[in-house]
Order: sequence, then C-alpha cells, then structure tokens
Amino acid sequence: MNAHTPEGRVPSKWEELVAADPAHSQWYVQRFRDLAAEGQDIFGEARLIDAMLGRRGRVLDAGCGAGRLGGFLHNSGHAVVGVDVDPVLIAAAEADYPGPTWLVGDLAQLDLPARGVEADFDVIVCAGNVMTFLAPATRTAVLAAFRRHLAADGRVVIGFGADRGYEFAEFRADATDQGLHPDLLLSTWDLRPFTDDSNFLVAVLSR
Repeated sequence: MNAHTPEGRVPSKWEELVAADPAHSQWYVQRFRDLAAEGQDIFGEARLIDAMLGRRGRVLDAGCGAGRLGGFLHNSGHAVVGVDVDPVLIAAAEADYPGPTWLVGDLAQLDLPARGVEADFDVIVCAGNVMTFLAPATRTAVLAAFRRHLAADGRVVIGFGADRGYEFAEFRADATDQGLHPDLLLSTWDLRPFTDDSNFLVAVLSR
C-alpha cells in the first residue's frame, strides 16, 4: 500500500504495516495485555502527563493505540479523547479502558470540532513512537493539527526513539515551523535530561 488510499489520504507507515500483516494489530493489542498481566509498568508515560495537569484536565491521546495511556489518565480523573487510525486498536481501547472518548481518525486530518469535540486540550500526548509511524509527507500536517487543537496555555508532549527515520533535529525544526516551541527536552519519560547522545526524545512543546 504505497500509493494514496482511495479516500485520497497518504497511508501511514502503520497502515502499510497492517496491510502487509493483517494480524499485526491484534498482536500489538495482546502484547500490552500480556505485559499488564505480568505486572509490567505500561503506564509510565501517563504518569508524567498526569503530573503536568491539574485535576479534570482535558487530554488528547494522539495515536492512542489500544488505550493504555488514555485509560490511565481517565482513571486519574481527566477528560480524555483518544484518536487512532487503526480500528482494531480503537476497539481494544473501548473494551479494555471504557470511559474516554475513543475515535478512529487520521491525525493528519484531525478536526475534532467537526466531530463535536471541543478542541482546546490542556495536554496533547503523542507517545509510543507514533511520530515515526506517520507517512513522512504528513508529519508537518500532524504537528499543525496539534497546535490547532491546543489550549492557549496547553502543551504537546511527543516521545519517540532515534534511528526510526525521523531525525530529532528535523522533528524540532518541523515543530518550530508549525508554531510549537520547546519548553523542555528529555531523554526518557522519567525525566532524564536530553543530550546530543540520547537515543530517545521526549519533547514538551507549547504555542
């Protein structure tokens, strides 16, 4: 699936992966179910987001997958909307983490007000290497959509690893070009500082 989709969209790398292996989405769902059953920590990113919010904050879980982060944040008292392009993952989120609003959607075409959802989010979190699963041609459109959906004093938190086809410097330049400026750069979700040698980036951005 290297061409545009029938709807005229550019398919994400995730969609191409699933097209090549239709069982991949269910494998991904089961992977995190198994990790949770084993007592592994699958909520570390969400704890950081929770610490950034007052009570009853509004959160957009962008590329929410099977809902682990949005589910945790909902259970912590926040109003959560999760969006993912994969309907299998959204179905798993609805089953495993009821409460948030889970929506199938393309982040590059994100327009939540058109779907009856208020746009002014206190935090938009994009974890799980989601940025590297986008089609490269849509990255700036996604960053622009994040800015449009952000409250005036809101923050965008994006985390992804090195050597996944999106250089950190390129990402930072793209974010700046779309009006998102770094407040803090970390190398882990548990607040280790970012350095030139870091192999992971957690960027906290604001308008």
